[in-house]
Parts: sequence; structure tokens; C-alpha cells
Amino acid sequence: MAARDAASNQLLDYKNSQKESPGVITTGSGAPIGIKDATQTVGPRGPALLQDVNFLDEMAHFDRERIPERVVHAKGGGAFGYFEVTHDISKYCAAKVFEKVKKRTPVAIRFSTVGGESGSADTARDPRGFAIKFYTDDGVWDLVGNNTPIFFIRDPILFPSFIHTQKRNPQTHLKDPDMFWDFLTLRPESTHQVSFLFGDRGTPDGFCHMNGYGSHTFKLINAKGEPIYAKFHFKTDQGIKNLDVKTAADLASSDPDYSIRDLYNRIKNCKFPSWTCYIQVMTFEEAKKHKYNPFDVTKVWSHKEFPLIPVGKLVLDRNPTNYFAEVEQIAFSPAHLVPGIEPSPDKMLQGRLFSYSDTHRHRLGPNYLQIPVNCPYRVKVNNFQRDGFMNVTDNQNGAPNYFPNSFNGPQEDPRSRALSTSCPVSGDVYRFSSGDTEDNYGQVTEFWVHVLDNCARKRLVQNIADNLSNASQFLQERAVKNFTLVHADFGRMLSEALNLIKSAKF
Repeated sequence: MAARDAASNQLLDYKNSQKESPGVITTGSGAPIGIKDATQTVGPRGPALLQDVNFLDEMAHFDRERIPERVVHAKGGGAFGYFEVTHDISKYCAAKVFEKVKKRTPVAIRFSTVGGESGSADTARDPRGFAIKFYTDDGVWDLVGNNTPIFFIRDPILFPSFIHTQKRNPQTHLKDPDMFWDFLTLRPESTHQVSFLFGDRGTPDGFCHMNGYGSHTFKLINAKGEPIYAKFHFKTDQGIKNLDVKTAADLASSDPDYSIRDLYNRIKNCKFPSWTCYIQVMTFEEAKKHKYNPFDVTKVWSHKEFPLIPVGKLVLDRNPTNYFAEVEQIAFSPAHLVPGIEPSPDKMLQGRLFSYSDTHRHRLGPNYLQIPVNCPYRVKVNNFQRDGFMNVTDNQNGAPNYFPNSFNGPQEDPRSRALSTSCPVSGDVYRFSSGDTEDNYGQVTEFWVHVLDNCARKRLVQNIADNLSNASQFLQERAVKNFTLVHADFGRMLSEALNLIKSAKF
């Protein structure tokens, strides 16, 4: 047993932790069962009976025990812990989660891959989801981000198409490099994220050796009602560590749950992973004058112009007690905001405000916020919503279900009203395509020239070439053209790598 890790010993640990007898087996309705290993039949060789309610209870639940998996981010792991404020940012934000140094707020977190199904490998080359649920004094605040500060597209209407290209061909039901590269090369705003994806950080060594980013621009409001734009960063205290291509591939075969196992074992062994939280801030005037659209999620804010401001520490110190209850059913949404934090005009964020909550209502039901892991348990929920599938509360008893009312219903909150900001908007109503109106290559050039060293550039090019070589020739040529617009060396090296692969095949 000495060679087994903590995850492998989970059942033994459970057995040893139990101080009392578990009691008798029951049906779902609580009735005790005397014989569990046999159905009720007419004689030992006869047919089963419809009156066998124990069998019906077992099979009826078994037939329904799977819920739809997430359309994206289907494979993941989670944990619980706390967020502790280490630096005062009250001049920027009046949200209660940040109200004083040393304040701790309970959190839940889910890490995930993006494109694969729930049984896919943790080590696949893919962005990683990094979603944090803060159980604040003002209700739940969800910061739903990734391990990259950018994304592939900047207009949410393209999101379904983008995800379709990362999934399976509708006829062959196979991953299709033509779909993948056709979309990416037709949408050059994806070049920045693609360069991250095929670089070293596309295969992080587990969940604990990667950073997390809110990615979008948010609006913070201080106690005076003064707004400012901000981005959130969570830097791993374990240090950045990535898997090389061969190790990632080997683990996909030998231990496809590598990242989930690593997270569980770290916490079980009291080696609690942590991240340091920072914000970047930008005034409204700076946003108006900035050379880039500050709400474009395909771009980063310069750390030199907008330096990182320390905020706090995120620590994970508890594993889920049950995966389905606390990880599969956890539901994050950027629409779960609290007073002091508001959305910005970021188009992708605006689209996610609708789609995330909508998918949870489909996958988990209209009362998904009553599920314990999603419940804002530190506050009392008072609203005018009632009924629906799986309502498991007192349904707010006899309180009035309409507003306004004269019968002691809940009242509007003066503090939240004071922290709500107005923002003038103007312009023509139209569908403004953003594909070529923004600079799609400038920041990628900075990444290629100033962030990567020669070895990292070679690995990036080889990783792209290995994948791209499976796509049609015209898509390879279009990709080379796109990467040439980033830097001439990028395009040249990619063309040479593709030619070498082609020569080896023939």
C-alpha cells in the first residue's frame, strides 16, 4: 500500500474515518432492504415481477443518473478554500469581498479543459478553464476565466461556430483539422490565442502550475460611486511548469486524469496550492485614448502601462466530498455579480452574461442556484421567483411574489443603488464586424519578439506544424500567410517545418 497515492486510497481513508456503523441499506424513500442481491421472481428460474419496488427504485434512478455534460469545459476538477485580502484596494472597489485586509471569503474553484468530452485527457493541448466562485457577504460572485489572459474571438455571435470547430465533424464524428484550421485562419483575431495555445503553456503541468485570468475587462466602483476599469490576474505560487509534448502524450495514455489526481493528492497531503491575486486598472479617460480597444478580449493590457496591483491570496485546502454534488453540479456565470463589480462593454463578456446562466438552467434546472454548491448560503435569498422543477426550499413561504407590494415584501437596497453607475452611450445601431477593424497581429508580434526565446519559438512552430500538417494544403498555406503577418521569421520557420513533415511522409 505504500506505493499508492492519496487518491488511490480514498476508499480506505473513508472506511477508516467512519466511527459508527453505516446502518442498513434503504430505498430512495428510506425503506430498509433485506435482500439486495436478487430481484423478486416467480420461483428461482421464473420471470421477474413488476411489483419488485426495490428493483424499480434501483433501475429507475440508474437510468437517470447522468445529466448533460457541459457543452464546453466538460472535463475538470475542483476544490474549495478561501480568498484572503492582503492589500487594501477600497479606493478602487467597494465590493465586500475586498472591504478590509485579512478578510477571508470562502471560495470554490473548477479547473477544466475546453474542447474535450468528460472522458478526455487532462493533458490535451487546450486552454484551461479557471473559474472561481466567491461566497461573499453580498451573495455569489463568479469570476469565470481561463489560464490565458486572452481568447480566440471578440464577438460572441461566433462562439457556437468556434466551439463546433473544436468538437467533432458532424458526419464522421472525428476531430477534424480542416474544421479547426479553416475557422482559425479565417478569423485572424485568433492568432494571439493560437500562439499561446501551441506554445509551452498549451500543456500545463496540472492545474496548480498555471496562472488564472478573468480575461475580460470589468468595471469596479468604490464607495464614492467612482468607477474604473479593471482586469483580474491570479499568479500561481507553485511556479509556472509545463509538460513537453512527449510527456503530455504519454500521460494522456497512462494517466488521462493526471491533473485531477494531482490536485486531489496535493490537498489530501496538506500541500495546499495557492495563487496571488492582482488587478490592473484603467481610468475611463485612459480607455478612451488607448491605442487598442481596452474591451477587446483578444488583447492584453500592457503591464508597463498598467502595472499589477496586489490584492490577495487564493488558497485551496479542501477536496470535494462528492464529485457529482460539488464539481459536476457547480455552475459558474459571469452574470453572478455583486455590488461594486459590474460588466464592461466587452462584447464577449456581454454575450456570456446570458449564455452561462442559460445553459445551467437547461443542464441543471431553473432552480440550479438552490443546489448547495451553488447556493449563496451566506445571505438570505429574497426575490419574487417561485416554483419550477426541483424547488427544494420553503419556496419563500407566504411572502408576496410581486413587486411593488404592501405586504412586507423585501425592499430595494440603498447601498447597491449607490454603487450602481451610469454610463453614457451613443452610436448607430448596426452589426459592426470586428474581424478586420482591430489590429490582429501587433501584440502577437510583441509576444514572438520579446516574450519567447529562440528555443520557445522553435517549439511553438513545431507544435503548430505537427497539428497543421493534417489539414488541407490550402489551409496550411493560409495559416503560413497569417503567421507571416506576425513576423517574417514565424511564417518562414512554419513553412520549413511543414515541408520537412511532408518530406518525411513521402
